Amino acid sequence: MQIEATGHVDSFPEQEGLNWTTTLVLVIFHIGAIAALFFFSWKVFAIAVFLYWMATGLGISMGYHRLHTHRSYKVPCLLDYFFAVCGTLTLEGGPIFWVATHRIHHQKSDQHGDPHSPRDGAWWAHVGWLLFGEAKHNNTRLMSKYAPDLAKDPFYVVLNNYHWVPLVILSAILFAIGGLPLFLWGICLRVVVGLHATWLVNSATHMWGKRRFATRDDSRNNWWVALLTFGEGWHNNHHAHPTSARHGLIWYEFDPSWLQIKFLKLVGLAKSIHVAKIGSAVPEKKAA
Repeated sequence: MQIEATGHVDSFPEQEGLNWTTTLVLVIFHIGAIAALFFFSWKVFAIAVFLYWMATGLGISMGYHRLHTHRSYKVPCLLDYFFAVCGTLTLEGGPIFWVATHRIHHQKSDQHGDPHSPRDGAWWAHVGWLLFGEAKHNNTRLMSKYAPDLAKDPFYVVLNNYHWVPLVILSAILFAIGGLPLFLWGICLRVVVGLHATWLVNSATHMWGKRRFATRDDSRNNWWVALLTFGEGWHNNHHAHPTSARHGLIWYEFDPSWLQIKFLKLVGLAKSIHVAKIGSAVPEKKAA
């Protein structure tokens, strides 16, 4: 399925005024992340790294982004759902909200209506767009306009409405088995690092890096963002070929998510994989 099948979208709703709920939650998580540094052990570090891969790697890169937003490949329904649940563990909202926001970003990229363009300021692109205005995380009805394919599935509707539940359950489990240190590392620090890594795709990769393709936006390939985000930093490649499951188009562009998709194909779990032709010099589509 091509993303264009979801139809043209209007501008993202205007945001005005500080969102105190979102701001307070983010402040608490950042305080917890700092506190985690005083409770270091290799055990809690290893668990946090594993959960980071599970949430940001499987949940955001392979799930919310390449699978649910752009449908660049297909997996069995249960694995599709599993990736979505992993995505909720990042504190980035439910699948309908995330997918809708990203599809709007592609259609309005670095133009009026883009939810998070650095042309409105680097800080705005990084986190300001979340801190100001009415939060849309739980407005499933509104965001379903931009992700009607997901809105047809009751599982995604429920998960979007209660996207915070998996993270609360995981928090309780980690605290029960590892106390405060494991909670601070596996939840607070891991979530904060994952948030900033994902936000860097919105901000840094539209400001710094190289442009292989002459896209209509400011997207750039940024190797260090790619390292933090399992290959999402090859952003100019992605904006030129939005439905490609492979973002790192050259052998030296390390793309862990692509390697994992290839593994899923090898074991028979991934199919209908879209891959951009490396020699292509023009974008597949201008809106995805």
